[in-house]
Amino acid sequence: MDPGPALYAGAGFVTLAAAVLPRLLARAPISMPMVFLGAGALAFGLVEPLPDVDPLAHGSAVLHLTELCVIISLMGAGLALNRPVGRRRWATTWRLLGITMPLSVLAVGVLGWAVLGLGAAGAVLLAAVLAPTDPVLASEVQVAEPAEHPESDEDEARFALTSEAGLNDGLAFPFTHAAVAIAALGAAPALWLPRWLAVDVLWRLGAGVGVGVLVGWLLGKLFFSAPSEKLRLAEHAEGFVALAATFLAYGVTELVEGYGFVAVFVCACAIRAAERRHDYHHVLHQYVEQVERMLTVLLVFLLGGAAATGLLSGTHWREVLVAAAVLLVVRPAAGLLGLRGGRTGPRERVVIAFFGVRGIGSLFYVSYALHAGHFAEAEALWRVVGLVVIGSIVLHGVSASPAMLLLDRVRARAARERGDSGAAPHTPV
Repeated sequence: MDPGPALYAGAGFVTLAAAVLPRLLARAPISMPMVFLGAGALAFGLVEPLPDVDPLAHGSAVLHLTELCVIISLMGAGLALNRPVGRRRWATTWRLLGITMPLSVLAVGVLGWAVLGLGAAGAVLLAAVLAPTDPVLASEVQVAEPAEHPESDEDEARFALTSEAGLNDGLAFPFTHAAVAIAALGAAPALWLPRWLAVDVLWRLGAGVGVGVLVGWLLGKLFFSAPSEKLRLAEHAEGFVALAATFLAYGVTELVEGYGFVAVFVCACAIRAAERRHDYHHVLHQYVEQVERMLTVLLVFLLGGAAATGLLSGTHWREVLVAAAVLLVVRPAAGLLGLRGGRTGPRERVVIAFFGVRGIGSLFYVSYALHAGHFAEAEALWRVVGLVVIGSIVLHGVSASPAMLLLDRVRARAARERGDSGAAPHTPV
């Protein structure tokens, strides 16, 4: 029997479900990724024969699929943010990037070395892979869409989680390159540290920010203030141009050996800054969101299939312990420490610290590193990363909607008690 018709029918059903489920599950303690994770596990566990989805055997395909999903998600995250970039306006973000992320890297690296027995390269890689929060799987706790007025509809928790995920995906790259260098040259810092600091930290980060700003500024001029109306794309509501911006920023930055993830997010912020109140931002964001959702469905479905067909085979209790510690101890503790004394209220601090969602970005980084270097513990690394991502999908999927709903209610109640006409999203709660 020709499997083609069944595949088309299945693809149609999945696509329809991807459109309907987010609305049906908006207030339920279940997320769309949870549904498709389970669907993938059931399909690959019960239906014979389906293609092999072992990520170690198909590392190149995993690398490029996850790469595409992350860069599109980063564009969407940057376009959704209403708040202009600034030292004070983004103070919570800077705390998460400058304090929480390094603490998380250190803690996960120690767990990898002390509990899992990984070597120096493997421990550093595990720390790098699990350091970034995810802009792909965290839609329930992030800014939903662009707003007409700057800073409107952005409570501190949603803003912080969105902006953190937009930047720390790129900031995990230096740690990943350090792991690859240690695997190739040895753990002695003199062998790899000078080049790492000069190239992997200073040059690549600088190039990512610089190219992102330049491409975003040029595209902003083209979109909103080109001399000819035919070139002023904001007047024509072409949503797919968001992909052009994504690929341009990413491709040009990678050509000069910068961090394309950083460039895409910065580019999106620069486009948003060019004209904050134009409806074209909604058009761009909606198109990106739709493409991102389809890629997310595919990748989470395949992750469920991989988990059901061997990804987690041979899992040791120590690996489960480390995965649980990353989600339940490391991120919450590092988040609370990083936010201490900041502009967030106690409830917001708990929400931001707890919802450090791990997802597609982690899958990309482990694929990238294993493609770029040789790591003896490749299977163990994939198991731990798989456990953390699956655990994050389930744990955060169950708790995201109730937690954010409760936070919104507390904020609205505080606004009523002050006698405000509506909720004040920036008031700490």
